[in-house]
Amino acid sequence: MRPKKKLIKYNLAKGEETKIDYKNFPLLQRYITDRGKIVSRRISGITAKQQRDLAAAVKQARYLGLLSVGSAKRRF
Repeated sequence: MRPKKKLIKYNLAKGEETKIDYKNFPLLQRYITDRGKIVSRRISGITAKQQRDLAAAVKQARYLGLLSVGSAKRRF
């Protein structure tokens, strides 16, 4: 089996009180594939709590129309 490519981890600096937010578009885009799927925690290398926060932020951004729900290509 081929090892999966690890993405850039989301690291909080010590003492920094920031969280994953639906308005942080560049951060959300790093964890979404070109097809619009959320990258799994195993591949992205973030913690389980950060993955839950990320999923909630992506879903909220999709609901508000800031992110696309699916891929840009559509097959008819």
